[in-house]
Amino acid sequence: MATLMGFDFGLARIGVAVGETESGLAQPLTTIHGEANAQRFGDIGKLIEEWAPQRLVVGLPTSLEGEETEMTARCRRFANQLNGRFGLPVALIDERLSSVEADTMLRELKMGWRERKQHLDALAAQRILQSYLDTGAEP
Repeated sequence: MATLMGFDFGLARIGVAVGETESGLAQPLTTIHGEANAQRFGDIGKLIEEWAPQRLVVGLPTSLEGEETEMTARCRRFANQLNGRFGLPVALIDERLSSVEADTMLRELKMGWRERKQHLDALAAQRILQSYLDTGAEP
């Protein structure tokens, strides 16, 4: 059994999820707020220490046509920083529409925008990590 941690990277917020290969299920964990890298990576380090994942998974945004964007490059850099700081393998996975799926799920629960905003990034991270688990990729 391996624990995995997934990330939905954003400039202002980073959604975080955890999952297990044994159950094949991912769950939203938290959202990290702020733009200062030291704080963000400090918070991520605490989560990694607590959950002890064997692999990290970062959603890689592209356009609907699959073309890379400025945000794609930022996510690749974030993934490289995770690997460099924590020494864990990092997988990149297509995250097209993960935030849209997450927002749709929260709307179906009749949540207002403020409440959806609190849960959106962690739920998007869960969708990213669940997609990775569903591929059956190596932990």
